[in-house]
Amino acid sequence: MGRIIWDADGERTYESGTDRGVFYMMNADPTQDDNYKYGKGEAWDGITGFTSSPSGAEVTKLWADNRVYATMTSAEEYGFTLEAYTYPDSFAECDGSRIVNGVYVGQQNRKKFGFTVRTMKGNDTQGYDYGYILHLVWNCTAGTTERSYATQNDSPEAITFSWEVSTEPVSVSSLDADMHEMKPTAHLEIDTTMLNSAQKAVLKRLEDMLYGTDANATAGTTATDPRFPNSPDEVIEMFAESE
Repeated sequence: MGRIIWDADGERTYESGTDRGVFYMMNADPTQDDNYKYGKGEAWDGITGFTSSPSGAEVTKLWADNRVYATMTSAEEYGFTLEAYTYPDSFAECDGSRIVNGVYVGQQNRKKFGFTVRTMKGNDTQGYDYGYILHLVWNCTAGTTERSYATQNDSPEAITFSWEVSTEPVSVSSLDADMHEMKPTAHLEIDTTMLNSAQKAVLKRLEDMLYGTDANATAGTTATDPRFPNSPDEVIEMFAESE
């Protein structure tokens, strides 16, 4: 390895920007929908910000015999904040509204959903062509959002919606690299800059699942609807096939 080199060419990376948001309403009865836990994905246009906000993992020190006897760490939870100029019409049910005869009725039960979004990753030589990070989040519940409307003037601004989203972790049966059982999670990240060619082919299959595909008469394929994986295990197992 030799001496450490700081800020080498091609290794000065940074993250900024977000796009390709998709939301998937959770099915009330997956057994009636081909055993898919989430419904057909819908594009989320106008996203202006995605803030990943893990919480928990707080350290508690246990003292005995005038010294630190042990250190305990609380469970970690995952949440995120989403900001956007607009949202899909069907997301209203996840935002506590029901549509009755064209009327939005608020303060209703909030439906859960799945969500995916990309965040961009650049470096000093390739810029944003370097890659991106694909985020997948399960069991999402959106909190309330404030809507502040102002009079139109000579400096007009569109209002920005903002939701704080909490999650419930999903069981993971896959083992980690050290053959240890993994804890339940609600969030996976796939960093394209860390993938080999075989894994990039798997990523293409995953994105075809997430975004759907068009029919191709030449290849003899039909269109497919966008869907969300039932669990993190489904994604982990896809990439395990490329090893």
